[in-house]
Amino acid sequence: MSSGWLTTALILFPVAGALVLWVLPLRPFAVGSTALLFALVEVGLWIDSVAQFDFSKPGLQLDQQTSWFSDLHVSYHVGFYGFSIWLVGLTTVVLAAAIGYAFWAGRERPRAYYGLMLLLTGAIVGVFVAQDLLLFYVFWEAMLVPLYVLVGVWGGAGRMRATLVFVIYTMAGSLLMLGSIIVLGLSQGTFDLVTSGTNGSDWIFLGFVAAFAVKAPLFPLHAWLPEAYRESSPEVAAVLSGVVSKAAAYGFLRIAIAKFPGPVSDFRTPILVLAACGLVYGSLLAFRAPDVRGVIAYSSLAQMGLITLGLFAVNDLGLNGAVLQMVNHGLISATLFLLAGGIERRTTTGELALLGGMARGRPALATVLLTAGVIALAVPGSAAFAGEFAILAGVFQTGWGYAVVGAVAIVLAAMYILRLISAVLHDRVGSAVPEAALDLRPAELGVVVPLVAILLALSAWPAAITERSFVGSAVNVVGRVAK
Repeated sequence: MSSGWLTTALILFPVAGALVLWVLPLRPFAVGSTALLFALVEVGLWIDSVAQFDFSKPGLQLDQQTSWFSDLHVSYHVGFYGFSIWLVGLTTVVLAAAIGYAFWAGRERPRAYYGLMLLLTGAIVGVFVAQDLLLFYVFWEAMLVPLYVLVGVWGGAGRMRATLVFVIYTMAGSLLMLGSIIVLGLSQGTFDLVTSGTNGSDWIFLGFVAAFAVKAPLFPLHAWLPEAYRESSPEVAAVLSGVVSKAAAYGFLRIAIAKFPGPVSDFRTPILVLAACGLVYGSLLAFRAPDVRGVIAYSSLAQMGLITLGLFAVNDLGLNGAVLQMVNHGLISATLFLLAGGIERRTTTGELALLGGMARGRPALATVLLTAGVIALAVPGSAAFAGEFAILAGVFQTGWGYAVVGAVAIVLAAMYILRLISAVLHDRVGSAVPEAALDLRPAELGVVVPLVAILLALSAWPAAITERSFVGSAVNVVGRVAK
């Protein structure tokens, strides 16, 4: 219990940073550098929490609990499980990279912008560490508010429509989840996720699943995705695709699968079928997308389908592979969106037909994009290969047909990633590519190279996550989490 302050600090420190930016009359450069400093210290706090976490010990660690509404048995209860500590790490690293990119790009109204990014950091960390259902919902909603503003104010020409569709979908999902939380909490006599038991209600389960499926998004609830990813600034798109979608996958694991073993077995087949459909559908749309961001956005839809296959296989291989792939995909999509932003700044477009030949005279851009692309291809030896292989091996135990669909989708992934790389870097020089377009600048490299370096480290040692997310059998751990 003595280290519980560290978990709370991870939530409150970026929120404090947001208040500092909003209150102090800092100059624009000082605002950006202060925000980046807070984001980097947040990464340091996470590293400290990993150092204090005992991966050989099961159960909740670094936890803190204080009564909030005693009449309803609602408490401020936070803490880490092995699988959630990696997702908090993903959050802190990607948000630090996003803030660093925004600092380099020079956003308008920086005090509001960076404050919202720091507030978003605290809210997403809160989602991953909350151990009380109502507290989870508070952080879930707090995560959406900065996103609405960041897309709606700093987005592209179609930002208002993108924001409206995003709001409608997410509010519908949130209301379903709130109803499920109230019914589940009152029926259990407590809202605490650690002390409450399992539940057999199909309707409560489906309320949670619908909310998480919208946020992931899963096919066919993905209509908000293409516009939101295209109209956001590159760093907000990186956070949406890289981190916010993982909050939904975490919800599947921590609440839907852990708390509803009966409904999971009842509805597993339709969920796996929808995930498999989304995997193929997203891959085909990514292959046909006319622009860089479209390829990355639809590949995210496909990857979330793959991660959902691993989760609802509900076996050790599937669960371990899904956690690893959450981290892999978060880092890959964040890197690709930030690189897309760099390409757009140089050419004023993301249309693949107008790009080409950017490898000539720009070795840093070519090297980073090719490295990230090759890892996204899931070539043998890469972190993505380890994650996808474990997921397919896990879902094969549930039904060989799902594994076949997954294998086909991996071939499609090779097609759309190679199409993206060749359209940007190779062929003839596109009409939108000026001769004077510079290579990646040191500040841009400082943002994207650490993300690629982490991916290379995970490629060398994927067991850092797969052997440290669950102590012993993953299925047994999820079962214990539910009790």
